[in-house]
Amino acid sequence: MTNFKSLKSLNEHLSFYHIEDIQFKPYGKIISHYDFSELQSYMEKTTVPKDQNVYVASVSEMENTKVKEQIQLAFYGDMPVQVGYCNGPNSTLNGFEYHKSSEINIALTDLVLLLGKVQDINQNHYDSKNVDAFFIPEGTAVELYGTTLHFAPCKVTDEGFKAIVILPKGTNEPLDQRAPTLTSEDELLFMKNKWLLAHPERKMLIDKGAHAGIKGENLEVKY
Repeated sequence: MTNFKSLKSLNEHLSFYHIEDIQFKPYGKIISHYDFSELQSYMEKTTVPKDQNVYVASVSEMENTKVKEQIQLAFYGDMPVQVGYCNGPNSTLNGFEYHKSSEINIALTDLVLLLGKVQDINQNHYDSKNVDAFFIPEGTAVELYGTTLHFAPCKVTDEGFKAIVILPKGTNEPLDQRAPTLTSEDELLFMKNKWLLAHPERKMLIDKGAHAGIKGENLEVKY
């Protein structure tokens, strides 16, 4: 297991906290009333790519589980959900997304989430100096509120990270059509239920149409 104090000392350039610290309260909460073992068993079969993250929004085997039905009925108020995962070697911010809904993340390895607040977006830009970093121990499930800016987790070992991702069904799918631009926020709509700001260094996202809205350093988690 990762030593939190050692990790914190290596990341003095970040506002670095444990997920149990009170600083997490505006961003979300720890989820402790569900048994995610069915999903965790599936994740044992997945691998961590060495060169880039992989995100799979919906996995039928993970969705054909008792806990998925419980989450759908209770947590999301009987709204359809999708269960997938994100694995990878990432260690940098790269961008921020948000949804008009909560997201559940379950850490299958120790990892760090870099988080921000929608309220700190100013004229479609966000300054990375406002980012907070949170260490999440293996096995911890968290809710991220709809006002929480987030992106891919960051690794804390050479082996990379694994995380389960639960969202309303259809989130992160390609848009059927572009909505007319009525507000400045509409320029950030990137995929279904996904508003995105990219760091200028993340050219791959910008080439796909993401708004280059992150100012400041492309923060890196060191380990």
